[in-house]
Parts: sequence; C-alpha cells; structure tokens
Amino acid sequence: MKHLLLAGAAAMALTTGAAFADGHLAGEQITVFGPWLGPDQENAEAVLAAFAEQTGADVRYVGSDSFEQQILVDAEAGSAANVSVFPQPGLAADMASRGFLTPLADGTSDWVLENYAAGQSWVDLGTYAGPDGTDSMYGFFYKIDVKSLVWYVPENFEDAGYDVPNSMEELRDLNDQIVADGSTPWCIGLGSGGATGWPATDWVEDLLLRTQTPDVYDQWVTNEIAFDDPRIIGAIEAFGYFARNDDYVAGGSGAVASTDFRDSPKGLFSSPPQCYMHHQASFIPAFFPEGTVVGEDADFFYFPAYADSDLGAPVLGAGTVWGITNDSPGAHALIAYLQTTEAHEIWMARKGFLTPHLGVDTSVFGDPTLQKMNDILLNATTFRFDGSDLMPGGVGAGSFWTGMVDYAGGADAAEVAAEIQASWDALK
Repeated sequence: MKHLLLAGAAAMALTTGAAFADGHLAGEQITVFGPWLGPDQENAEAVLAAFAEQTGADVRYVGSDSFEQQILVDAEAGSAANVSVFPQPGLAADMASRGFLTPLADGTSDWVLENYAAGQSWVDLGTYAGPDGTDSMYGFFYKIDVKSLVWYVPENFEDAGYDVPNSMEELRDLNDQIVADGSTPWCIGLGSGGATGWPATDWVEDLLLRTQTPDVYDQWVTNEIAFDDPRIIGAIEAFGYFARNDDYVAGGSGAVASTDFRDSPKGLFSSPPQCYMHHQASFIPAFFPEGTVVGEDADFFYFPAYADSDLGAPVLGAGTVWGITNDSPGAHALIAYLQTTEAHEIWMARKGFLTPHLGVDTSVFGDPTLQKMNDILLNATTFRFDGSDLMPGGVGAGSFWTGMVDYAGGADAAEVAAEIQASWDALK
C-alpha cells in the first residue's frame, strides 16, 4: 500500500522532479520495455536516467521492433517488465481485460484532468475494463504525435496573397480562390506499397472529428456505430470534397490513389507550385527536398474546425501509453515521475517529443517547429487517437485502406462503407 500512497500523492502534487531526490528506491530494479530503438531509445533513457539518479533505482530499458508480439509472450509467461510502453491503446486495453495490467494509483485520473490539455480525452484513452469488467485507469500517455496538420510553403502563400485559414469555411474559400487564380490547392497521394490507402484514413478521421461529436468517433472505432452509418459516410464524402475534385488536386482526382504519399508533397516546392497545401502528419518533412528548413522554406498550420460548429478544436494524433505490467513500488513511482514537468522537459529539449502537459515551459523545446506543433496540442479541446489503429487489423489496416482507394477512384461512398462494414462483420 505504501507505493500506492506515494504514487497517489505524487500524482496530485508534483510539478518538478525534486520530490524524488531522496534515494527512496535505492537497490530496487525497475525494468521498462518499449518500442523504441535508436535515437528515441536514447531520449527515453535520458528521462529514465534522471529518475534513477534521484531515486537510487536501477532502471533498465529494453526496446524491440516486435514489441506487440513480445509483450504478450512475456505477460503470458509471467516475465513482463515492470512498466511497458504501448504504441497503441488497443493492445493495452486487451491486456488490462486479461489481467496483465495493474491499475494506476488513485488520483492519477484527477491529475490528468487538471494538468493535460483536453484532459478528459487522455483519461478516456487510458481507461480500460479489467478482468471483472470494472473500468480503471491503466494507461498514462507520455510522448504524443499530431496528425491534424496542413503543410505549405510560406513564400508561395505570400507571393499569391493568401492568408493561413483559421476555420474550415476559410479553408474551403481558399480552395476556390486558388482555383480561380488558375492554380491547384492540394497535393494528395495514397500510395504506400502494401499499405496503399492509409493517408485517406487520416483525412476521414480528421473530418469526422470536425463534423460530429467525439462520442460518434468513439463509437465508430468500436463499431457501435456502423461504418455505413450516414454520419460516417458524410465524413468520407467530406474527404471526397477535397480529393475527388479535379480542380482541387494536382494531377486531377485520378492521380490521388496512384501517387505515392512520399512523393505527393513535392508539388509544394516546384516552380511554379503544382499545389499550395498538403495534409499530413508531423513526420512528412522527412520527404521534403533535401535542405528544406521547416519554419522557413516550409511550414504548417492546424487543419481547422468549422467556425459555425460547436466542436471546439479537435486534434487527431497518436502516442505511447505507459502501463504497469509487473507491479512494484518502483513502477508506480516511475508513472508518478512522468507527471512531473522535468520528465517532459528533458525529452522536449531533445527531439521527437510533444506533450499535452499544461505546466511545461515550452521554451525548452530545442526545435521551434516542435514548439509550434505542441501549441496545437495544448490548444486542443478534444484529442482522439488514430482511429484505424484502434480498429481490428483486418479493417483498420485492411478494408478501410482499400475502401478509400476505391472511393478515391470514383466508387460510391455508401457502397464503400457497406463493404468495409461487411468485412468487420466477418471478423466478429
């Protein structure tokens, strides 16, 4: 019980790591298993090292590119790490239902509500049913990615006299203005080898969050609301507003499905520009022309919500959820440490980290681009995890992808949605 009280108190009160600097875990080994290798592993180990130095614990991280398979093997064998870092909440929820996760300390959900932007979203994403069906908070989100971004070249906007739109209405007006000026608003590509179609799922998810309340999204990803429900079909057709208009897409709508997503943003940088905007997650600069400086040569803005709706500022993204897979005092103390500003700012000063923690000093970011992305996250009123990742693999990484390719190619949205629903029904 002592470790529960410790973690609970820490969860409610800590703002820095100072309260951990007492060596109270000296001699205790804490193992952490996660999906990170390479630079992200080094970044995670820097955070864990600070925790270890302050508490005296022996903290050991092991990363694997087969995390999803190995964690189940370890859990079933009774040899799981004390804390495991899940790339997707669906797997964590499944393990909680099988009794492989320990609920987080009392007060953790209250802390998240008070200290994370869109706090209720994060509580909901970390709350799962246990073996007896009782809901508890099992997962703590730490290290987030943002998908609700539109990329553009500031010089192109400036030369054409365009302003960054602040609402979906303004974005739609900008589409028409660009066309009237004889140019093309968007570059869109769905090609990705065996994963062709996935970029369209992000579009649909983003647009569903901008046309329906968050509970509709939540029920959709669990199939409580069918894929061929009119509200979901409406979100697919909202994607079609952009992608199936020959005037709106570089190469015409017929090029959308065949263009590789890695090549699709290149039209932003041609002269004259083949397009002015590209909807994609935070990783896409890796495919920009060599030497492109984000913040100068290219920039991004928040994919806006409708001004005339009452849906706030929803953000679509992903992230890692930390859960206790082998209960110990040190495991609870580590989760509590992740609630300190220090634990976030250590990684913020490095690379590849975003956080919804409202208490952090965002000037700590070593990269101004990340700071700007983080502002989008901190201003979110709702956060939702990538929906296709929450669906069964045969749907989220199968029929949803292929269905979007069919739709981009001219198939009827209702028929595509019905086929996706049929594939989901076949898995039940």
